[in-house]
Amino acid sequence: MQLIESLVAQAAGIAALRRDIHAHPELCFEELRTAELVAQKLGDWGIEVHRGLGRTGVVGVVRGRDAGACGRAIGLRADMDALPMQEHNHFAHASRYAGKMHACGHDGHTAMLLAAAQHLAAQRDFDGTVYLIFQPAEEGGGGAREMIRDGLFERFAMEAVFGMHNWPGLPVGSFAVSPGPVMASSNEFRIVIQGKGAHAALPHNGIDPVPVACQMVMAFQTIITRNKKPVEAGVISVTMIHTGEATNVVPERCEIQGTVRTFSNELLDLIEHRMGEVAQHTSAAFGASCEFQFQRNYPPTINHPQPSALARTVLIDLLGSEQVLPQEPTMGAEDFAYMLQQRPGCYVFIGNGEGAHRGAYSGGGHELGPCTLHNPHYDFNDELIPLGATYWVRLVERWLG
Repeated sequence: MQLIESLVAQAAGIAALRRDIHAHPELCFEELRTAELVAQKLGDWGIEVHRGLGRTGVVGVVRGRDAGACGRAIGLRADMDALPMQEHNHFAHASRYAGKMHACGHDGHTAMLLAAAQHLAAQRDFDGTVYLIFQPAEEGGGGAREMIRDGLFERFAMEAVFGMHNWPGLPVGSFAVSPGPVMASSNEFRIVIQGKGAHAALPHNGIDPVPVACQMVMAFQTIITRNKKPVEAGVISVTMIHTGEATNVVPERCEIQGTVRTFSNELLDLIEHRMGEVAQHTSAAFGASCEFQFQRNYPPTINHPQPSALARTVLIDLLGSEQVLPQEPTMGAEDFAYMLQQRPGCYVFIGNGEGAHRGAYSGGGHELGPCTLHNPHYDFNDELIPLGATYWVRLVERWLG
């Protein structure tokens, strides 16, 4: 592993920033304090700062030794927002805000990009321009989409854009990168089945929506097993069923909600169409009616071949081929997908380890829970800061060398 010495030397200071951000988490489009901290640090390092894209987004501009005259440019993206959940850690930098937590490592992503920004601004060992994209509202708010709507790619004309996410369970000192789909589309559905209420002892006087819902839930799985090609990946998960108020009453209505995940829009089209048919016809078969709503949120995150190949080369040079692993696609979703729809690019995973790093500062007498994403015991591993920042710097130098 060949880390940049200056990044190792400044790692403690950047880690302190990371822990400050962790202690003060902010939700979607509320990242005012975080954005101010980011903008202040960029300004301190002599980096041109633009604010307000996607409401609370920040873009830093670092021009190379040619002052950007060659016209080439690359974008590096980090997300800033936290999750609406209660932290269960007990270390000094645990969240100070009830019901808010950096449980996905966006504080670490911001820190790694800040570390790279400081080095790039000091050395400028490249031609062209680097755009440092600090994005709000990844956790369900579509901050990437909003930055694009505010003119991200028109105002900052970059050839390619790159992203990175920490990955618990992947060993520290390793990365994963592959071309093609790496994260799924995220979609939601809501179905309201309208029946007819009655006394539970006299069900023949009503139309019970509960067995309609049960039939519907089971039938949805046949879309996965019988309608789509077996080699295509897709998930339909019913996660909520709400109905009834009393044990002796047949309810009038039943509401079903859940999520659909795919790696292609073509399969998503099929699933949405078939779910609508199943919902309508199953309801009709029981004499009920239904309202079917399907909301498409994040598209699939699909890495482009050439940027992925270049990222892999940079990582092999940095770590050796044994530490650069194939990227197993996950059914989780990521709004960096919107940026990859607009520009070529690549989204890599950096190993966050198994969570042992928390033991050094968790305090005595507190049991450590799982260090997994969206878990109340999660924390970003500060050991990654110089490694992730070195990757960003070497990627810039390779792309704009």
